[in-house]
Amino acid sequence: MRELEMSKKNERRMSGDEVRVTNKAALKAANDGAFGWLIFTGLLFYWMGCLESGFSIEPKRSDAAIKLSIGVTGSLQNPSGSPDSQSLLFTRWRKKYNEGAADLFIYDLKRGVLRELMSDSYANVNLPGSSWNPKTNKIVFSSDREPHDEIFMIDPKGKTGDELRITSQKRRMSYEASFSPDGEWVVFETHPRNVERSGVITKCLVEGKGEAKDYLALTDRRGDCRQPNWSPAGDLILYQKKERKRWDIWVMNADGSNQRKLTSGIGSKTDASFSPDGKWIVYSSDGQGELRFANIYVTRISDGKTLRVTQYEGYDGAPTWLANGKSICFESTAGDPDESKGATLWSIELALDLK
Repeated sequence: MRELEMSKKNERRMSGDEVRVTNKAALKAANDGAFGWLIFTGLLFYWMGCLESGFSIEPKRSDAAIKLSIGVTGSLQNPSGSPDSQSLLFTRWRKKYNEGAADLFIYDLKRGVLRELMSDSYANVNLPGSSWNPKTNKIVFSSDREPHDEIFMIDPKGKTGDELRITSQKRRMSYEASFSPDGEWVVFETHPRNVERSGVITKCLVEGKGEAKDYLALTDRRGDCRQPNWSPAGDLILYQKKERKRWDIWVMNADGSNQRKLTSGIGSKTDASFSPDGKWIVYSSDGQGELRFANIYVTRISDGKTLRVTQYEGYDGAPTWLANGKSICFESTAGDPDESKGATLWSIELALDLK
């Protein structure tokens, strides 16, 4: 009965705009409850807004990677270092990850200055790795302008309209290109028009005439090979090959001979490029299938020694080893990149024993 009487005393009596609470303890409880509800509601709406706008709460990193503060919106992908390691070339997809038009930017790592290199209504995309040539100081990229994807190059101090077309194939589209060290050749993947699979690693002279005989296929057309990267010495070409629904990293001589697999195991390995000394490769992998999302790994070519570079619950991919040999830059998302609104760029200094 006493509890019932107390509860009656704590009842709110409303008359017009007046609200009276006849017990101070009840007033405090009501205020605390309302405040807690406001906090919960606010957090709920904030979380829903984050999801709607494409942001999410990022998983914690357990490595020493640093996010690059680049002042441009969109999905920032495919970092490639300059010959002096002072700048970073990258692709900015305007809408979301790998979607819509894409632009090329150069970011000064020391001064934090950003400069637009290529921007039009097409998807202009560079490959991580050796897409910025140290000898000619040219940048190679692909563009999906009409009639289909082809390979272009541009000076890093150039602007939209200064690009020069390298390839011209009527029946095959070309993308994911990298330079030979001397800058005289480009290697890239080609596909039948409007076909995603059946990639063939192909090379041609930069100053070639664009005739059919100028294109040298290095891998079998019956396979699916992609993302070739030239070695610093010019003797080897890395690429990824799909077999049994899994990607692995392969290497071959620059003429296409002596093709051999460098990685093995359950998980997929993609986006490979060389270390500056040519002894290691860096790539993205979900390990032996135990990782939910890929992280960055390095493997020594001579004996297959493999080390994990990043420690992240989200996705890390498309790595490039800077020419100074001290850092690796890569793209990252909190979860599945294909379901995200876009990637950000990160850098990590190597604290591994690479001897």
